[in-house]
Amino acid sequence: MKTLAIFGAGPGLGISTARRFGKEGYRVALVSRNAGRLKSFVDELAAEGVKAEAFTADLADIGGHAALVEAIGDIDVAVINGYLGIESVRPALEIEVDSLRLALEGATLAPLSLTNLLLPRLLEQGDGGLLYGLGLSSKDPIPQLAMYGAAQASLRNYVHNLHGVVADKGIYAGALTIGVLIERSDAQVMFDSMPEAGLGLQPPRAEPNELAELYWDLYTRRDRAEEVVGQF
Repeated sequence: MKTLAIFGAGPGLGISTARRFGKEGYRVALVSRNAGRLKSFVDELAAEGVKAEAFTADLADIGGHAALVEAIGDIDVAVINGYLGIESVRPALEIEVDSLRLALEGATLAPLSLTNLLLPRLLEQGDGGLLYGLGLSSKDPIPQLAMYGAAQASLRNYVHNLHGVVADKGIYAGALTIGVLIERSDAQVMFDSMPEAGLGLQPPRAEPNELAELYWDLYTRRDRAEEVVGQF
């Protein structure tokens, strides 16, 4: 049985992606900091016939990534999400060296750390996939999200380069770049409960099951490095 690992699994796209790959017979490893919520995800998926396991970890602890990957076991496909707190939502005139450094650690260095741990096995077996979730500001300038975008833009560039060098080795690397508010996600809950946190933005909304289908399409078709959804 192949394994899908979702690093940074949430109640929107995370569980929908687990469900989509589980439908194809994948075992799913769900990783996040919230143990109680992970258990509810596992129980929900189990009721649908998807074999899922929970791994509680703080992805900000890059030093703990190796032990986390070892605990999960062989990983065939990974969805790798960076972590960016609300403090990383800053416009261009408020970006400082220290704040951007923290954003880069979460948005780029943590995903890079996980990628470097997963690649050797994928290269050895000559198959597998690395899927990355990005925000639209990594591609298009959105002044209110300048620091978030600057941090994720480096990861987007890396993913495009990675896509080009691993494709002929049997491995797919690509990004789902999201310019929508995902229903049932943490971001949607915050956006609706704290309108001021939206910084005046009015993104369109999308069902996570539809986005999960795009992850599956990216991985199986392997004909592009990026799929962009929505526009602010």
